Amino acid sequence: MNRVSDGVIHPWRLSGALALLALLAGCAAEPPLAPAPVQTCPAAVPCPVCPAVAPEPPKAKTLEAVNWSDLPGWKDDDLSAAWESFLRSCTRLKAQAAWRETCALAEQLPAKASVRDFFEAQFLPYRVANADGSIEGLATGYYEPLLRGSRSKEGPYRYPLYAAPSDLLIVDLAEINPELKHLRLRGRLDGRRVVPYYPRAAIESGLPALAGKELLWVDDPVDLFFLQIQGSGRVRLPSGELVRVGYADQNGQPYKSIGRYLVEHGELKLEQASMQGIKAWGEANPAKLDALLDQNPSYVFFRELPQNGGGPVGALGVALTPERSIAVDPRYIPLGAPVFLATTWPGSAQTLARLTLAQDSGGAIRGAVRADFFWGFGDAAGAQAGRMRQSARMWVLLPRNYPVPQ
Repeated sequence: MNRVSDGVIHPWRLSGALALLALLAGCAAEPPLAPAPVQTCPAAVPCPVCPAVAPEPPKAKTLEAVNWSDLPGWKDDDLSAAWESFLRSCTRLKAQAAWRETCALAEQLPAKASVRDFFEAQFLPYRVANADGSIEGLATGYYEPLLRGSRSKEGPYRYPLYAAPSDLLIVDLAEINPELKHLRLRGRLDGRRVVPYYPRAAIESGLPALAGKELLWVDDPVDLFFLQIQGSGRVRLPSGELVRVGYADQNGQPYKSIGRYLVEHGELKLEQASMQGIKAWGEANPAKLDALLDQNPSYVFFRELPQNGGGPVGALGVALTPERSIAVDPRYIPLGAPVFLATTWPGSAQTLARLTLAQDSGGAIRGAVRADFFWGFGDAAGAQAGRMRQSARMWVLLPRNYPVPQ
């Protein structure tokens, strides 16, 4: 994915009047960490001050009720492997009226009861379609990386993980219009003007606002770059202590793929533009590495997280489960919902069809039939995540009384 949200963000918010001025200027905002692939700014608003406009509503029906027999591999999946992850979703979902009864029944399910019978009795499956009516989409992968670092700048540990700077401003447009609840603007004050926050190149050159904001120092700039894409990870200190870090905020600049940049400039072939291929290119071209990383102006700030003994915390606010949690676009798939994913294993045609839980979201996860598959922690998970770019179909499971949009 291109990032994992920890789901617990408490941004400083501008006044409603200032947010209204942003709207009057003709700008719409992006979801937290969302890339802005297309900008359509009014002539009076210089880009990139105006972020990406919100997409048009889907023109086709996104969810269509189907039969359980329409889910390829449904009968073959070990649903018990997803059960604990579903119960974690319920810790958040049971506060919603549409989920309350279903989650209460789930929490009371006897240990020897059939999980499959429960889902088939309590849920209805809906095939997910894209805005153009197509049902094929994309599944990528992400993971929780392990980096080497220190709490002080010493020896090889020269690359800082920053906490969010105090001059980063967030305009939460939900304060103006509840329909914009996923939309935010980020920037900074320049006198009385709100301007875009600094891009990656300026941040990494050192800014006064970031002095003293270093959480940790690591030994590899490429590993740090991919930590920002994943959104969370662990850092092993020289003492052996593991420190868990997670997403705190982002600079509001659009995400741009450095893999695509290398392909377009003839540095890599398309099939080489994986995480592993980019790392290998960086090792072979150290003098060009900084310029490459600066092609992506987006920058992620971190916070230190408690050791919870489980996976990283996703946008839903619960710990993710390796190979059972996915990141989705919450405009189309409700966070917390079970999702049956039919795709293939990374780099192969071998079927990968299983029940997952939509427990995370991310800036690059845009569209209805779009999933980022969480592989877990460490190098083996990273190898799978780095190679995963597979065709996929998706079915969301919703309680029988769920108000499905027509």
